[in-house]
Amino acid sequence: MVLSAHDEHGGTSDRLPGALLFVRYAFPPNELGYCGPSDSQELLGYGTNGVVDRGLGALARQFDGAWPYLELIAGAVGISDPLDHRVVEAYWVGNSLLDQIGTTALGDSMEQRFRRRTGSQFSLLAEGAIAGGVPHHSFHVFGVYPWVGMLGDGRKSDTALTVLDRCRIRWGQVDSVDGDKVLVRSQPLTWDGRTLGLGEPVAETATLSVGGDGFLTGLAPGDWVSLHWDWVCDRLDSRQLANLRRYSRHQLEITNHKVARPGPAAMLG
Repeated sequence: MVLSAHDEHGGTSDRLPGALLFVRYAFPPNELGYCGPSDSQELLGYGTNGVVDRGLGALARQFDGAWPYLELIAGAVGISDPLDHRVVEAYWVGNSLLDQIGTTALGDSMEQRFRRRTGSQFSLLAEGAIAGGVPHHSFHVFGVYPWVGMLGDGRKSDTALTVLDRCRIRWGQVDSVDGDKVLVRSQPLTWDGRTLGLGEPVAETATLSVGGDGFLTGLAPGDWVSLHWDWVCDRLDSRQLANLRRYSRHQLEITNHKVARPGPAAMLG
């Protein structure tokens, strides 16, 4: 299916270029050294200056966790550029492009990426795709990373829950803005010994910029935003907020009730 340039995913020219949207979500873990190229300041520079060029595309391709999902989404719906705004939004936040990607496409992508690495245990990883997973960031966090499988280990459980909570894309409402910092109320990830859930909103301080260098301006109390690790990534409209909630909860349902929890840790830990 080939989409037109004007649809509900925000494909019009006045939307933020997809490459810059990618930077907003990819920079926080990159700054911490978790994924992507080694020079996080170069990535920050692109995001703050609003520059899109071949160099930025080359940096994006170095995110070997996210980039294959962008290629999968784009190829499945007939969009030529994996950094198209609609594709990038689908992966980090979620939109209806994800509903057009069948189990086979996601399963084949998982097999290409992980079959050799996981060997006979690949079937455990494939469960997440078979159970209805979609190429959303939450699928990678809860279905591929090893941390979910560590929740049952008393020595590692608290650390695992913290990493899962910060690594997922979460949503929150702005209480106040103070220079480079924002006070946001968001729902923390919870673990009751058996299932993952979302708690009541609590206040957290998130980074908006460093020395005035950041991605967003004009935030005000009441705005809804997305967060990744310690950063505010983007302002969310009502559609985006609903989609982020929907696809995140969809993945939690799969993780809690439809797959063998220890699988990812056994294979990728």
